[in-house]
Amino acid sequence: MPRQEAGEPYYRVTLDEVMEIYDADDTVVVDVRRPDEYEGGHVKGALHIPVDDVLARIQELPEDKRLLFICAAGVRSGLACEMASAMGLDSENLFNIEAGTGPWIDRGFPTSHGTDV
Repeated sequence: MPRQEAGEPYYRVTLDEVMEIYDADDTVVVDVRRPDEYEGGHVKGALHIPVDDVLARIQELPEDKRLLFICAAGVRSGLACEMASAMGLDSENLFNIEAGTGPWIDRGFPTSHGTDV
């Protein structure tokens, strides 16, 4: 079950929790890693917006969907959740995938490489 730590405007989710909602029409995965990290392997279908670009590209994040942010270890994705909240996106729709992309790939979950979405 997603959990929210005190003071955080987003929910933390595990890989198993993500897989329950990954394919839903109202869900978008947002990869906030650097381009070289993204090209090395990423969640299939993920929107790529490096964390340093989140504020400048905030309009690309749909306001009516659950946003599942992912990075390598949950730190940059947590920061991206904070930024999205600060820019007015609904905290109820912001989720940080804590485990990161490496464990996602290691578990055999849907993955793409290079610039493939």
